[in-house]
Amino acid sequence: MVPALTLGDISAARRLLGERVITTPVHEWQGPAVAELLSAQTRVFLKLELLQRTGSFKARGALLNMLNLTRDELARGVTAISAGNHAVAVAYAARTLGSNARLVMIKTANPLRVELCRKYGAAVEFAENAHEGFERVGQIELEEGRPLIHPFEGLRTAMGSATLGYELCEQVANLDAVIVPIGGGGLCAGVSSAVKLLQPKCAVYGVEPTGADSMHRSFAAGEPRSIERVATIADSLGAPYAMPITFELCRRNVDELCLISDEEMRASMRLMQRECKLAVEPAGAAAMAALLGPLRPQLLGRRVGLIVCGSNIDSAGYARLIAE
Repeated sequence: MVPALTLGDISAARRLLGERVITTPVHEWQGPAVAELLSAQTRVFLKLELLQRTGSFKARGALLNMLNLTRDELARGVTAISAGNHAVAVAYAARTLGSNARLVMIKTANPLRVELCRKYGAAVEFAENAHEGFERVGQIELEEGRPLIHPFEGLRTAMGSATLGYELCEQVANLDAVIVPIGGGGLCAGVSSAVKLLQPKCAVYGVEPTGADSMHRSFAAGEPRSIERVATIADSLGAPYAMPITFELCRRNVDELCLISDEEMRASMRLMQRECKLAVEPAGAAAMAALLGPLRPQLLGRRVGLIVCGSNIDSAGYARLIAE
C-alpha cells in the first residue's frame, strides 16, 4: 500500500531543502493573446520552475533523496540515469552535499545538459536508449555500491515535487485547475498530492506526449505499464515505463490525462517565447500545449496553473525546434 503524502511531511521536506532550492516565482500571462486564444476571463499562472537551481524541478527530488542517505552512502557516491535534467540535478546535489556522481545519460541528451553535469564534477557515460540506460545504471549500483537516485520513482522523489505544488498553492489562491507534464510521473505524483491537500476543489490534469504515453497505458490497465520506445521531441518526458509509487499517487490525485503532439509543443514554445519571453525546452511547453489544445474547452474562463517544469536546452537546439 502506497502511503499518502501529508501536508506536515511536505512542509517538513521544504524546510529540509532550505536554500538549496529556491521558491520559484509565478508569472501571470496577460495581454491580448490570452483573450484571443482562450478568453478575456481566463487567468493563466505559470509556475516558473525553469528558474530553479539546475534549470528544472528535478533538484527538489534529487536533494531530498540524498539528504536522507547515510554518511557512508554519500562517501561512496551516487548514480543516476537520465536524458539530462535529472542527471544535472543529481550532479548538483552530489556537489552540494560533498558526494560524487556517476551518471548514465541517453546518447541523444542535449549537449548543454552534458556540459552542466561535468561542470558540477560528475562522471558521465552514455547509453543507446532509456532501456539500456536503466540496465547500465543497475550494474553500476550493484558493482560499486552507489545508491541509485531514481529519476521519478519513490516517496521522497514525489515529496520533493510536492514542495513545488505546495509553493504554487500558497502563491495563487482559488485555482480551478493545475496542468502538470508527465514523464515517469514523479512531478505529477507530488504536485497533484499537494494540490489536493491544499486546494481540494482544484482539478489536476496530467499531460503526456503521444510518443511517450506510459501513464495513459497504465491508467487504462489499472497498473504500471511500459512503452516499446520513446518517440517525442520532449526527451525530458520520455520515461520508458511507469512505476508503482508514482502510478498510485497519480491515480489517486489526477482527475484527467491528456495527450499532446510534438507540433503542439513546438507551437507553445514559440508562443511562450513571444508572449512570456521564456525560452523553454519542449517539456516546459507541455502544460501550455495542453491548455491551448485538448483542455481548452473545459478550462475557458477558469483560473489555471501551468507547471513550466524546466529548460535546459542549447541555443542551436532551441532554434531548430521552434523553426521546424
